[in-house]
Amino acid sequence: MYPLNYAILKHFTKVKEASAESVMEALKGQYGDFKAFKKGEIINALMTAEANGLLEESRFELNSNQELEVFYRAHKEGAATINQYIK
Repeated sequence: MYPLNYAILKHFTKVKEASAESVMEALKGQYGDFKAFKKGEIINALMTAEANGLLEESRFELNSNQELEVFYRAHKEGAATINQYIK
């Protein structure tokens, strides 16, 4: 089992794009009991990955609660870097 931040990054190498909500849905089975498994913490991890050039914003939409949902994707170079360091 990877550390949570590694699992979040690795998830983006397996999907076209994802938001914090969809990452949480995908990882809740393994990581749901982790203290850092909160929406705000996931958003911070995604924003950090974007700032470090591993992810990029792909689109925005309003979810069913009328909250802005930001979707990210791992571009080719970002996915290669993630896969290089997280086997």
